[in-house]
Amino acid sequence: MSASGGGKAILAAFLANLGIALAKFLAWALSGSASMLAEAIHSVADSGNQLLLMLGGRKAKREADRAHPFGYGRERYVAAFVVSIILFSVGGLFAIYEAIDKLTHPHELDKTWWWLPIVVLVVAIGLESFSLRTAVRESNLVRDTGQSWVSFVRRAKAPELPVVLLEDVGALTGLTFALLGVGLTVITGNPLFDALGTLMIGILLVLIAIVLGVETKSLLVGEGATQADHDRIVDAINAGDEIEKIIHMKTLYLGPDELMVAAKIALNANKPLREAAVDIDAIEARIREALPIARVIYIEPDVYRPSLDPEPSTDVFVLKSSD
Repeated sequence: MSASGGGKAILAAFLANLGIALAKFLAWALSGSASMLAEAIHSVADSGNQLLLMLGGRKAKREADRAHPFGYGRERYVAAFVVSIILFSVGGLFAIYEAIDKLTHPHELDKTWWWLPIVVLVVAIGLESFSLRTAVRESNLVRDTGQSWVSFVRRAKAPELPVVLLEDVGALTGLTFALLGVGLTVITGNPLFDALGTLMIGILLVLIAIVLGVETKSLLVGEGATQADHDRIVDAINAGDEIEKIIHMKTLYLGPDELMVAAKIALNANKPLREAAVDIDAIEARIREALPIARVIYIEPDVYRPSLDPEPSTDVFVLKSSD
């Protein structure tokens, strides 16, 4: 997996969630806290998420073949989509179900082990904070200067980092809900607060599933280059004196680290074929130098005829992601 895939962030999150899940299950078994059970399922789901993301990264490395001539780069999008829709939704719905059950059938905390869930939650907050710190550091390596975190999550072409970031933020928020619910139950002796904390965790997971599902769906459908990358490609094509103008151009992400560029360019009508081929090679070299992820490039030479090729607006012929 490339650096943009956040391999360190995924591994850190996996190890943290695995240890946290075991501790939460133990705390639930001894104390009977519904919030701890919801948080344990949350951590199990998160651990499964990281495994799927790593599996998607491995599958994406496969070489292109006849069945998939543009490669398997979108396997990473599929893994992120499965993570967002299935695992987060299952974890969220289970937590909501557990909360409703405890609201209708209240269950007090064990008198002996009431303190254990609080200790586990405090330690889990520390571990999740470390995981989030790692994800933030990895994200800053690929996040544009001045770009907001909301924009980064929405525009990132590598899906792993947004998934891990939202996982960690959601985990810290869920732990806070659980700590609040368990703490109030311990102080007041009312198990209602524990059940309400569980319900808030479930709602949080479902909301994260919706956000990630929407964003990864867009990547699966197919996004074009960002406005900044689109401008770099256009500038690279126009940097030489080979062409008269760009008739139209389309771009498409074949995977997080691979962009396809297809352009029809107007050449001099009297230019020999050999010279046209040399010009196209020079244009392709400039595009790859300006944007290394533009690995698949198709340049179609043509003659610009204003009467037959009316000039449409940019939004009509350039497929790019919304900024």
